Amino acid sequence: MPDKITYYAVIGGTRTIDNPYGLVRRLETDWGFSDETLRKDFSWVFTPVIVEWQGGSFDDDLIGVSQEQAEKIIDYSRGGWGASGGPAGA
Repeated sequence: MPDKITYYAVIGGTRTIDNPYGLVRRLETDWGFSDETLRKDFSWVFTPVIVEWQGGSFDDDLIGVSQEQAEKIIDYSRGGWGASGGPAGA
């Protein structure tokens, strides 16, 4: 169980935290951290995006968001991806 979870909205161009490209999170524990991205099937999978962004080699921006805002982003994604991760209305 992580000690701390930090969420980031992936934004850039005309995208904002209200309509981001995606959502990533960092799970921190006593032994280190793990970074994950939300997939279209609403599962979480490893991503190097946060480390790349911190190192300046990620083209888009990450904006820290609260857990409440992260849940809103997940709901927004459901509207665009559909409840099963496919196109909305499929």
